[in-house]
Amino acid sequence: MVEVHLWSGLRRFTDGALVVPVEAETVGQMLDALVRAHPGLKPVIDAGVSVVIDGEVLTGGLHRAVTAQNEIYLMQRIKGG
Repeated sequence: MVEVHLWSGLRRFTDGALVVPVEAETVGQMLDALVRAHPGLKPVIDAGVSVVIDGEVLTGGLHRAVTAQNEIYLMQRIKGG
């Protein structure tokens, strides 16, 4: 089980929860589990989010392992040019 910290704007999709526990062993499984638990998150995740693991912004790597010991944050992807 991993705990995923969400930004405050996503609370409306998670019944007010800012931290959501899910069963996952990889980042991809984690994102899939978040959508299964809270289907309203799907458009947000599909549009693109940043995953931060232990203070490091993940670039790619849906196969990266995650564990209960990781500090995981889902953050808005910053777009610009």
